[in-house]
Amino acid sequence: MTVLKKDFFFVALQLILFAAYLFEFHVFELEVPNETDFLHLGFAIFGFFMVGLAMLQLNKNLSPFPTPKKNSDLVTGGLFKYVRHPIYTGILIATFFLAFYLNSGYKLIIFFFLLILFYFKSGYEEKALQRKFPEYESYRASTGRFIPKF
Repeated sequence: MTVLKKDFFFVALQLILFAAYLFEFHVFELEVPNETDFLHLGFAIFGFFMVGLAMLQLNKNLSPFPTPKKNSDLVTGGLFKYVRHPIYTGILIATFFLAFYLNSGYKLIIFFFLLILFYFKSGYEEKALQRKFPEYESYRASTGRFIPKF
């Protein structure tokens, strides 16, 4: 795998957003009823679980960079059967619902930046996957990017 400058850019931006998410600035607070806390926390935990499971399913193919490893295989089973980017999906679910659980408008803003980043990063990643795996195009046509196709 040749790691390009664009790979480093996407990973660095992602790490900056993750670090920013750890802090709290009271830009605005969300008015969320306390009765829904268990739902928000439950979905956030589900998102983290999804990330962990997808990482295990990628196994030796796992890389922080969007360019696939040299000796990697195309993974289309497990969570990848339903969405092409389950790690990004899990992160988005976790950060979205955690923002509501914590009543944090600031964290919700970071979620939207992550959504934009993952949209562009996944597009870049998919171009590399299409070059490496000819069968990727049919997989892409039948599987949603972040949300399952029905």
